[in-house]
Amino acid sequence: MGSFSMWHWLIVLAIVLLLFGRGKIPELMGDVAKGIKNFKKGMTDEEARDQAKTVDHKADESKS
Repeated sequence: MGSFSMWHWLIVLAIVLLLFGRGKIPELMGDVAKGIKNFKKGMTDEEARDQAKTVDHKADESKS
């Protein structure tokens, strides 16, 4: 139950290629990259929105 030999990895790679096809793997990786970009964009938008709320809140306190 130790490490796998080179033949084991080649068989696993062949099975993965048969299941997903050659073109499907790059599509999956592209989708993952798009998801990460959208997540980062959402986080920066949320941080900007939180900062804007903080500034507005401080401005409202100074009026009172």
